[in-house]
Amino acid sequence: MNKKTISTYDRLMQDEGFKSDYKKEYEEFALSELLLVLMDGDNKSVRKLAKEAGLSANTIQNIRSGKQKDIRLQSFKNIAQAYGYELVLEKEGERISVA
Repeated sequence: MNKKTISTYDRLMQDEGFKSDYKKEYEEFALSELLLVLMDGDNKSVRKLAKEAGLSANTIQNIRSGKQKDIRLQSFKNIAQAYGYELVLEKEGERISVA
């Protein structure tokens, strides 16, 4: 009889506490990585981005490094707009701009 071996990831994800922590930390990591990708593609300094987004340079640096655990939607929207992006919600072909 072959017993199916599950991966470490799958085994850990069966633990609800681990799963919850993982999801939260992944979201924070993903946001930080997204900001790094935006910044890298534009060669915009932290200070210049902060000025354009109406945020402090310290806030931008903390988001970028992952130290900022939460970011307001308005702050994220301002950062995206500083790079020429628009936030959009999309569902089944319907698009709503987050103004």
